[in-house]
Amino acid sequence: MTPDDPWLGAVWPFVRGQLPPAPARVLEVGCGSLGGFVPALRDEGYQAVGADPEAPEGPDYQRVELERYDPPGPEDCVVASLSLHHVADLDEALDRLRALLPPGGVLVVVEWAWERFDDATARWCFARLTRPAPGVEPGWLRKHQERWAASGQPWDAYCQAWATEAGLHPGEAIVRGLDSRFTRRFYAEGRTSSPSWPPPARPRSRRRSKPVRSGRAASGMPRGEPDPPSPVVAAHWR
Repeated sequence: MTPDDPWLGAVWPFVRGQLPPAPARVLEVGCGSLGGFVPALRDEGYQAVGADPEAPEGPDYQRVELERYDPPGPEDCVVASLSLHHVADLDEALDRLRALLPPGGVLVVVEWAWERFDDATARWCFARLTRPAPGVEPGWLRKHQERWAASGQPWDAYCQAWATEAGLHPGEAIVRGLDSRFTRRFYAEGRTSSPSWPPPARPRSRRRSKPVRSGRAASGMPRGEPDPPSPVVAAHWR
């Protein structure tokens, strides 16, 4: 992982604590252009591959969507960090995850519950925005502040319209879909601005638990923008 990925660095300890022992085969879904957790996974001795249409070039990556990923064999573990809320067809993607994992396989998911990004949260974020440096394109949060102001809508209506247009799946729908296909082992909710997020790694033998607020995460937003206190879900299914 590089210095430009504070989110990955913050979430990695939690993800690492849910993995099966190395040298298990691990697929990261939606690793992004920076390569996601794949470099750290390989440094830990895992047979790791990242799948993403914008993945880096190299033998450790495949530039394909999850639905088109063709593994050489069953994966021991799949990691999906902030990658399921924008898949085209949620049910198809979750069915694909189930097909990739053998019985006893591990699925680690960290997701954004955008539907809880309410008016108070938005105003908190916008009040802490700084102006971008000359020649630097504004980040996504400032763009939404400007579009919201121009729309004349209440924030909740604007956010819902944006999410619908972008095809974003609610966090609650993702969790329901996962619970219908996998056995939940650990589940936690938190806010990305919380000093106690993400949750610390739990023993892999832990059974289903109630939501807790613990751990810490930094957001992957552009520099110069605050970490939004929007709810995030971290979970471990088998």
